Amino acid sequence: MKVVVIGAGPAGLVTCKTLLDARTEDFPFDPVVLEQEDDIGGTFRYRSYENANLVSSKQLTSFSDFRLPLDHPDHLTLEEYVDYLRAYSKHFGVEERIQLNCKVIKVARAPGGGHLISYVRGRGDSSNTWEEEPIVIHATYVAVCTGLHVIPSIPGIPGIEYVSRMREDADQDQASTPTPAVIHSVQYKSRSQLTGRRVLILGTGETGMDLAYEAAKAGAKEVVLCSRAGFLSFPKALNDFEVFGFKFESKNPVPIDSLITNFAETAYVHPWIAASHIRWFISDFVIKRVLWVLTGTQAGCNQWVGELEPERLGRAYVFLNKSHKAMPYINRPYRHRPAFMDYLSRYIDPPEDMPPATNFTVDLAPFPTHILSNGRVVFPLSKRKDAIRMAAKDFRPDTVIFATGYKQDFSFLDSKGGYATPEEADIRNITRTGDESVAFIGFVRPGVGAIPPIAEMQAFFWISLLKGQVKTPLPPPHYHLLVKDTARIKYGVDHSTYMSTLAKDIGAAPGLWELWREYGTHVLVCYCFGAAFTTFYRLVGPYRSTSAPAIIKTELWDTVTRRGFLGNLLMGLIPMIFYAFLNASAFLAEKVCHLTGIL
Repeated sequence: MKVVVIGAGPAGLVTCKTLLDARTEDFPFDPVVLEQEDDIGGTFRYRSYENANLVSSKQLTSFSDFRLPLDHPDHLTLEEYVDYLRAYSKHFGVEERIQLNCKVIKVARAPGGGHLISYVRGRGDSSNTWEEEPIVIHATYVAVCTGLHVIPSIPGIPGIEYVSRMREDADQDQASTPTPAVIHSVQYKSRSQLTGRRVLILGTGETGMDLAYEAAKAGAKEVVLCSRAGFLSFPKALNDFEVFGFKFESKNPVPIDSLITNFAETAYVHPWIAASHIRWFISDFVIKRVLWVLTGTQAGCNQWVGELEPERLGRAYVFLNKSHKAMPYINRPYRHRPAFMDYLSRYIDPPEDMPPATNFTVDLAPFPTHILSNGRVVFPLSKRKDAIRMAAKDFRPDTVIFATGYKQDFSFLDSKGGYATPEEADIRNITRTGDESVAFIGFVRPGVGAIPPIAEMQAFFWISLLKGQVKTPLPPPHYHLLVKDTARIKYGVDHSTYMSTLAKDIGAAPGLWELWREYGTHVLVCYCFGAAFTTFYRLVGPYRSTSAPAIIKTELWDTVTRRGFLGNLLMGLIPMIFYAFLNASAFLAEKVCHLTGIL
């Protein structure tokens, strides 16, 4: 059974590996990976830049049975992650299945069933051109793994052309006048592109925040960071706090994506509780109050500007922005708190980003409406704090960077073939009913989490679906982030809920009694207190792995013990008891309703 996997990023690699592992006499999968670039890694290889790091932890991001050393830092550089993917491909025999410099130009229905995949090879020279004669593969199945970050998305801003003309109008005797630049973030590679410049960054996603910090560190003259509707900022690892003058410092801070517990919040959740999303709302309510106590603001973790609208403030609605390094520079004009409140509690910013080391400010601003012919940026008037501050500011950038994300391209899917797109994949956001031979792997994004482990679970699900191992009908999905119908991005999911849902669908979600009986107390406690790590879903079910118990007892157990007693009490035991009570109450209410005939 030939399977064509399109794309050699993390999703494509783990899909190929899972297909190889899942081969049987009845399903002799024979995967081939077609990648149009000259190396593997996708976004992490070709859209990286100096000082870029993963914001998701190694514990969550690593694939279930190929882990990094225990002493490796929690967060990898992009170069380290690409090296990890190379090692993964080599270890599991995926490397020999990959064909580089092969661009898929068409996927069409084959007359006798299956799919015809047409691709062209690169010419192998510096011209970056393709051979004219396509090669065709007949495949039974197709896995589209081209990723969410493909084509730069560049919104139109009236007058943007005036930035490029600034050099022409400048005094030519000023040899130091920089050459104006208008680029997308995909073209940014190093701090040298920012030094001595007046930089306008459009977009406050994690890339935009990274670039704001890099510009501050590069010695930019001015930096303005533009946000459409705000953001929710958290550090990727819990930083230090001070309470009543006592510092709570950690030499090895805990990654925040490993803090959400399994029991009763992700696993063993009653359908009524899942459908109501009440546990998300309660979690958000508590976190906001804790943030106010510890940092003085509930807009985010030590976030004093750029707050979201109240109805969108929380992990139930948006992607958490874990690129937090620029916040000291952004907060500077807005952080005003009485000294006695700072004595009671305060968040400790890195000293190298605070006075006396630096007084530099990154100005937050609304998205500009237009740019005048003299190069001045015009920002819309509103009641936002940043809008009021920027209304009278005369800012004329010589460098504009669109950190406005990417669009996906599925033009290679034959329009006459009736193929779906990821938005139309109604079976767990992976495939479409009646066309299960085509899967979209890696096309959801977690609010807090990482795409690679989700892609691994999606591969498990798809293969189980092809083998007839998924029980149907599937229960309704309750894992999507809560967005309006008019929202531009609708592929957001809650990481833990989505992972747990897929695990239940394929029979890989372990029962507590089953865990204790087969693996003992150590694994059981780690499962209850741990986050939704993919390795947990390889203890039982069709993808059971002999390496899983050892990984859980060492690396994943470490994520629990590093929280300390107080952390496990406040972020583990108390929430678990509370959510267990909620779920038990819903269970009893359902039984009463059935007995009384209400349901």
